[in-house]
Amino acid sequence: MAETQRRGRRIMMTPDERDAFLTEQRTCRVATVSPDGTPHASTLWFAWDGSALWLYSITRSRRWADLRKDQRIAVVVDAGEQYGDLRGVELSGTAEFVGEAPRTGEPCAELEAPERLFARKNFGMEEMPHDGRHAWARLTPDAIASWDFRKLASPQQPPHS
Repeated sequence: MAETQRRGRRIMMTPDERDAFLTEQRTCRVATVSPDGTPHASTLWFAWDGSALWLYSITRSRRWADLRKDQRIAVVVDAGEQYGDLRGVELSGTAEFVGEAPRTGEPCAELEAPERLFARKNFGMEEMPHDGRHAWARLTPDAIASWDFRKLASPQQPPHS
């Protein structure tokens, strides 16, 4: 276990590396819990503002319904194809709903910056288009874990089963 912890520290991203990674990536995997306890995972675009992950979800999705009942959430953003290239960030905490749901573009000072980030990153636009089907959830993480296997001096192969 001590070896695993030392390796974990070696491959952990610095805060600057983590911010750069979350800023450049587009897709995350969101895990929620249904009222009956069933876990649910789905893929979603996001924006990172340096302290919170902003999720723009369809309000008629299972993900949104789950979050309305239980706001606990875990999100993974990862990249890499080969074992030695794997990197990612896991964030967990409680989702907070921001703005009207569904979002129609009503003025909301709290959404100005995340909507600008999201529109630039995902649509190449300066202003967020609103379709009346999506709404915002913000995850200000309680816990963050990260990994970047590229930091290992000699890439290790995954154990054989």
